[in-house]
Amino acid sequence: MLRLAWRRSASKHSRAGPTCVLTAAYSGAYSPQQKSQGDFRCFRQIPHPPSDRSPLLHPRAACYLSPSVFMSMASGSEGPSSTSHKHSNRLAKERSPYLLQHAHNPVDWYPWGKDAFDKAKNEDKPIFLSVGYSTCHWCHVMERESFEDEEIGKILSENFVCIKLDREERPDVDKVYMTFVQATSGGGGWPMSVWLTPELRPFIGGTYFPPRDRGGRPGFKTVLTRIIDQWQNNRPALESSGERIIEALKKGTTITANAGQSPPLAPDVANRCFQQLAHSYEEEYGGFRDAPKFPSPVNLMFLMSYWTVNRSTSEGVEALQMALHTLRMMALGGIHDHIAQGFHRYSTDSSWHVPHFEKMLYDQAQLAVAYITASQVSGEQFFAEVAKDVLLYVSRDLSDKSGGFYSAEDADSVPASGGPEKREGAFCVWTASEVRELLPDVVEGTAGNATLADIFTHHYGVKEQGNVAPEQDPHGELQGQNVLIVRYSVELTAARFGITVEKVNELLASARAKMAVVRKSRPRPHLDTKMLASWNGLMLSAYARVGAVLGDKDLVERAVKAGGFLKEHLWDAKQQTILRSCYRGDQMEVQQISPSISGFLDDYAFIICGLLDLYEATLQTEWLQWAEELQLRQDVLFWDDQGGGYFCSDPTDSSVLLQLKEDQDGAEPSANSVSAFNLLRLSHYTGRQEWLQKSQQLLTAFSDRLTTVPIALPEMVRALMAQHYTLKQIVICGQRDAPDTTSLLAAVKSLFLPYKVLMLADGNTESFLCQRLPVLSSMSQLRGVATAYVCQDFTCSLPVTDPQELRRLLLDGTTDTQIE
Repeated sequence: MLRLAWRRSASKHSRAGPTCVLTAAYSGAYSPQQKSQGDFRCFRQIPHPPSDRSPLLHPRAACYLSPSVFMSMASGSEGPSSTSHKHSNRLAKERSPYLLQHAHNPVDWYPWGKDAFDKAKNEDKPIFLSVGYSTCHWCHVMERESFEDEEIGKILSENFVCIKLDREERPDVDKVYMTFVQATSGGGGWPMSVWLTPELRPFIGGTYFPPRDRGGRPGFKTVLTRIIDQWQNNRPALESSGERIIEALKKGTTITANAGQSPPLAPDVANRCFQQLAHSYEEEYGGFRDAPKFPSPVNLMFLMSYWTVNRSTSEGVEALQMALHTLRMMALGGIHDHIAQGFHRYSTDSSWHVPHFEKMLYDQAQLAVAYITASQVSGEQFFAEVAKDVLLYVSRDLSDKSGGFYSAEDADSVPASGGPEKREGAFCVWTASEVRELLPDVVEGTAGNATLADIFTHHYGVKEQGNVAPEQDPHGELQGQNVLIVRYSVELTAARFGITVEKVNELLASARAKMAVVRKSRPRPHLDTKMLASWNGLMLSAYARVGAVLGDKDLVERAVKAGGFLKEHLWDAKQQTILRSCYRGDQMEVQQISPSISGFLDDYAFIICGLLDLYEATLQTEWLQWAEELQLRQDVLFWDDQGGGYFCSDPTDSSVLLQLKEDQDGAEPSANSVSAFNLLRLSHYTGRQEWLQKSQQLLTAFSDRLTTVPIALPEMVRALMAQHYTLKQIVICGQRDAPDTTSLLAAVKSLFLPYKVLMLADGNTESFLCQRLPVLSSMSQLRGVATAYVCQDFTCSLPVTDPQELRRLLLDGTTDTQIE
C-alpha cells in the first residue's frame, strides 16, 4: 500500500492559505486517513500506488510535483486594460467572469465541453486544463506572467488543447482533478494546472508555476517542453500511470454503508467532535488555530448546538464560550469591515486583524446565521447587530435587482492615489492623515479638546506609521496603512475622553458614515456577478433566519424575493432541473448560457434548506411544496442506491471520472451534511418515512468518518444529533397574521432550537400540511385563541396559549402533562 503522510504547512506571516505537503512511502500497513483542518482538503490515501514517484523527466513519471507547495487562497482580479485587444478566443462568448478575464490571452482557450474533447481526440493531443475563479489572486498572477506571454501562448496552443474552467461553475470537474493533484503532489489550490489524455484522464498535475526557471525550480515554459517530450517519447508509461492513479482514487474515495450497519451513537460522536475542536481552539482570540484563521461557521454552529443539549455540563458551557468568544473577536477584528460591513475571507494573523480582503457570498450567509444564533443563545444585542450588518452589506453590494445574489468581491483594487497596479486591500485601508483630514472637528466636552479623529484613531487602533506589521505585509502593499480593529470597548474609550458611552457610540457611527462616503469614491474591486444556485440557497437561509428571529419584515421579504428569483431563473420546470448558475448581462438583465449547466448536489441541498427556513419564516406552504419537489428530484439524480448517501454530481455524466461524496464541512458545509438534516426535517413536514430512513442510511455511509474524525464533519454531527434527540414538532393553531398567532411565533423564534420543525395549522383541512399530516386536523384553538402544541415521539404537550408558557415549555424540554 502507499502510505501518505500529510504535513500541513502554513506560515503565520504569509498571505498564503494552508497547504499540504506529501511524503510517500511503500508500506504494508494502511495508515489512518487524515484531513487538513483548513479550507484545503487532503484526500484519503490511495490504496494502490502509482508505478513510480520519479521526477518528471524520468521515463516512468506519473505526475509532476508542484514547484511551489504554498498554494494561496488570496484572490484578486486583473481585467482587460482596454477595449482594444490584440487577441481574442472562444472564451469571449462565455458569461463566467473568470473565463471572460482570459478571453484575450494569446492562448487558444476552449471552455470545458464537447468541442474541446473532440479536438483532443481528432488531433490526438493532450489537454491542458487550467482551473480557477475570478477573485483568485494567484490565478491572475499566472495569467499575467504566463497566459499573456506570446511565446508560452504559442507553445500551449500548438501542442495542447487548452481548456479554461471556472471552478465555481463546475465544482464537479474541479473536485475530480483536485483529488488527483492533492493525492499525487500533496499540495492543492488555485490556479490548478492539470494535463489530461484525450480521454480526460490526468497524468500530470500542479498548481501555480512561475513563467521561467528560478531558484532551482522549473518554470512553466520548461514544464511544458518536458511534458511535450514525455508525451511524444514516453506516452504509454504516462497513460498507464495516470490510469492506475485514477483507478486507485476510485477505490480510495469510496464512501459506503456496510450491510447491517447503523449510524454511530450521536452523544459519543458529538463529545469527540467537541474534544477535537477544544484541542485546536486558540483561547486568546478564539478560532481554531494560530494563523491563518478562517471563520469556520460550521464549527461555531456545532458548538452552539452541542450546548443546547449539554447546558448543565462543563463541556457544554465551554462549547458556548468558545463559539461566542470567537464570534465576538471576529466582529471586533479587521476581518470585519467596520466601514462597509460584511466579513473578509480570512485573517492572516491570529488576532483577526489583517485579513485577506476578498469577500465571498457563502461566508456572509453562514456568518449571518451564526451571529443571529449567538444572539439567541446569549441574549446579547451585539450579535444581532453584527448579523444585520452582514445583511446590509449583501443587500447593498452583492444583490441583483432580480432578487439574486452575486458571488464575490475581490481583494485587490487600484489605490485611490492612482497608478496602474492593483493592491490588496486598497479599497479598505486608511492612512492616519486621511482620518485626521476627514474627521477634524473638535468634540465639545472631551478631555483635552479631542477631535473626532482622536477618538476614532484611539478606538480603532489607527497609528501614524500604519498598524500592519511588516511580517503581515510581505509585498509592502499595506505600508503606512491602517486596517481598522476595535482596540478598546466603548466604555474604555468613553472614560479615556471623559464622555458618555452613548456619546461615543454616536460619534463613532458618525465617523464611520463619513468614511463610508469616501470609500464609495475609491476605485472599487472587481465584482463577480455570477449568481450560483447553491450560494443563493445559503443566502436565502440567512435572510429567512435573521428576519424571523428579529421579526424584521423587510428581511423576510428579501428572503421571499430570493426564493422567487431561484424559482424564476435557476429552476427549469420543464426539465425538472435546478440550473447551476446565471449571470448579469450588459444591460443588467439576468442571462443564461446555452447549454446551461445543470445543478449539482449542493445546489439542491442548499436551496432545499433555504426553502425550509423560508417556510418557517413565512409559514407559506408554497415554499414547503417546492422543497418536497426538489428533494424528490435530488433523490433521483444523486442518491447512491448501493452505498447510501449522495454523489456530488450526476453519476451518469461520463466526462466526470470520479463519483465523489464530499466528506468534509469546510468553507461551505458538505451537501451530504445538509441533506441529512433536510431529509429529517422533510420527513416531519411530509410524513414520508422513507426520508427518515434515507437520512439514517446517509449517516451510516459516513460512519467511519464520523467516528474517527468528526471535526471534519461538524454539520453532519449536528444532523446525527437531530436523529438522536428527535425533532420537536411545534404546531401553532391560528391565523397566520393574527396578533395572538404572531406572539406565539415570536416566542418560538426568539429561541435557538436546532432540533425542531415549526408549522402552522390554520384550520384549512385541504392545506398542503393537513394533506400530508392528517393529525393536524385534530389540533384546534382553545377558546378561539391561537394555541401551541409541542410534540415529540408522537406525544404532545397539552395545548398552551401564553407565549411565556410556551417559551418555558420549549426551554425546559418537558411538560407538566402530556397527551398521546
